[in-house]
Amino acid sequence: MSPVSPEPLTLQAIAAMCEGSPFIRFAGIHALEVDAPAQRSIWRMPWRAEFERAQGSGQWQGGPIAALIDTAGCMGLIAVTGKPAGTVDFRTDYLRPATGAHLTAVAIVRRAGRTMGVVDVDVLDPQDRLVAAGRGTFFIEQAR
Repeated sequence: MSPVSPEPLTLQAIAAMCEGSPFIRFAGIHALEVDAPAQRSIWRMPWRAEFERAQGSGQWQGGPIAALIDTAGCMGLIAVTGKPAGTVDFRTDYLRPATGAHLTAVAIVRRAGRTMGVVDVDVLDPQDRLVAAGRGTFFIEQAR
């Protein structure tokens, strides 16, 4: 991950960082909104045939949903702190089958300390139904 300044980042800066990640680019995950003062960001991931749980089901497989939670949480923390971060731990609760052309993740930074951050992420289907919820713990890199 490229170095970032210790200031909150704009939507454009976060978009550029995401574009630099082959996985995030493949998954199509992108930020729709970054509100660093509110410690909130909104992310979207479009449907891909590779994300289908079982052929013909039209349901999202759990792995891409977890990846969306991890990415939205980590990048949401980076947007708030302006510092590189990485996943220490995260959990995902699947609440209903996810279907639709995209999923939206709302990430809220609950704590951004000196070395660790905690972010809650809700995942919504196109009808704004809650399909999954997650929480991530991330380390925050310090300047050397």
